[in-house]
Amino acid sequence: MGNSQFKGPEGAAYLFEDPRGSQCGYSGVRGGEADQVNEERPSGARPGGYVRRSCRALAGDQPWRRPGPVPVAGTMKQELAAQNTPPPQDDGGPQALWISGYSSLVWRPDFTYSDSCVGFMHRYSRHLWEGDTFHRGSDKMPGRVVILPEDREGCTWGVAYQVQGEQVNEALKYLNVWEAVLGGYDTKEVIFCPQDAPDQPLKALAYVATLQNPGYLGPAPEEAIATQILACRGFSGHSLEYLLRLADFRQLCGPQAQDEHLTAIVDAVGTRLPCFCPTEQALALV
Repeated sequence: MGNSQFKGPEGAAYLFEDPRGSQCGYSGVRGGEADQVNEERPSGARPGGYVRRSCRALAGDQPWRRPGPVPVAGTMKQELAAQNTPPPQDDGGPQALWISGYSSLVWRPDFTYSDSCVGFMHRYSRHLWEGDTFHRGSDKMPGRVVILPEDREGCTWGVAYQVQGEQVNEALKYLNVWEAVLGGYDTKEVIFCPQDAPDQPLKALAYVATLQNPGYLGPAPEEAIATQILACRGFSGHSLEYLLRLADFRQLCGPQAQDEHLTAIVDAVGTRLPCFCPTEQALALV
């Protein structure tokens, strides 16, 4: 696990750990093609916005890869799941299930799965309106993470993961703790449209936070959200790292994956940092 450091105004240092482990269109951009995208600046950026490199720079410029099966590591969160979740029942459970991710699951699912695909969900918009006191913040300084409120004109891009057989119980056991117990999210069935087959939608399980949940912070000026992101960190890392990885995923999906709210927050953060490009010294820490 490495660290990256950004120098802020008046020499202030922002340090975070790398925990690596509205319109919808279909342009047929695949993972390999999207990997070539490296915008110097989000479209529509306000004057004075600073250049942001792809978050791949935070990982030593390693290329983004389409999600694939990963082993379940014996990390603290799996131990928490084992301690706090009753043993799964073998009878009566689903034999296969799709799980839709639109937040940190797009780059770090941390459970074993059989298949995955990039795609989108109609009638939902992603917003940094949820206060997080564990993953990206603390009780005294809650971080900002995304929720998925319904929006008739909205469209949110993400990744769907298919789990089968024993993977179903293991994934749900992990997500029950990581997303529900620690994150405060509930489950909901959504329609997920794969990028490569948008006319063959999937029914998927998503973890969402309602506008009535205790952690809901709601809308705020972009500058206020940016300031909060720069000030907060939690067990999973700094809020800035969370924002940049999410923005990098949106960029890699291609121009059809518009997200005006996310782009505006990235812009607002850019006005508070001299540059998003980490120095060679910072990259050496990753």
